[in-house]
Amino acid sequence: MDRTVFKELIQKLERGESPALTLTAGDDTYIRRFVRGDRLILLGGGHVALDVYRMALMLGFDITVVDDRPEFCNNTRFPMAKVVCDSFDSAIKQLDISDKDYVCILTRGHRWDQMCVEAIFSGDMPYYLGLISSGRRARGMKQILLESGHPAEKTDRLRSPIGIDIGAVTTAEIALAICAEMIREKRKIQYTPDENELIQTDVNKDLLRFVAGSEEPCALLTVLSSSGSTPVKSGSMMAVDKLGKGYGTVGGGCGEAEAVSKALRIIGTGESTVIDLDMTNEVAADNGMVCGGKMRILITDIN
Repeated sequence: MDRTVFKELIQKLERGESPALTLTAGDDTYIRRFVRGDRLILLGGGHVALDVYRMALMLGFDITVVDDRPEFCNNTRFPMAKVVCDSFDSAIKQLDISDKDYVCILTRGHRWDQMCVEAIFSGDMPYYLGLISSGRRARGMKQILLESGHPAEKTDRLRSPIGIDIGAVTTAEIALAICAEMIREKRKIQYTPDENELIQTDVNKDLLRFVAGSEEPCALLTVLSSSGSTPVKSGSMMAVDKLGKGYGTVGGGCGEAEAVSKALRIIGTGESTVIDLDMTNEVAADNGMVCGGKMRILITDIN
């Protein structure tokens, strides 16, 4: 497979598209879609927002940060985010929030929290809306909103205090609680692929850049199917070069090591192959594997 295919994938993603990669294994054809990450809007660029940003990046969110303070809202502080340095109400109007967005209100005070909530309630509600606050303050704000004429169906959608209750104390722990709650809500929406489509649709930008930009041959490993208690699902991808350097994963452990070993023999040949990994309990016990199940992996030479 020519690496220009991956350069085109990156270009389409940058244009806001959700492109697809066609993979062939014998007589079978598979479609691996690349769906851009959900948009996460952080209203506030303080310490909690910075830790949420760092974790949300790893989780694949497409992040926008809003704050009216230049020292807290810039691309040095948030290098992989879109930053909007403006008043919160003005920025919210610009962002055109939809029912697919995730919004975390993490401002520096009650006055700005109120501004954000009022601005959001005047338009379409995001899929997830969380406000950092104490329980008492959250109840008070919701009561004010109801008395101001906002419908209960909107105030009930406001998650405050934000995040799963894990007894968080530090900013990193608070960020973990917030990201865990967002992922829990995200996974309530089940993607149903077509018959020849692979399940996983995430975008690993590092992997795509690695394959597109490498001057040396490398191999792409793609999980075509899985059954049982496998660590990943179909569509999981990994790329490795001839030195074994890689991005992404096809499950880790002994199974991944075996797949990488096969990939190293494919690199530079222009060929592809399909391997079957058996991680059922009986086989896994002999090889120190902790997961059960089976996986079929396509290994393709990229040049």
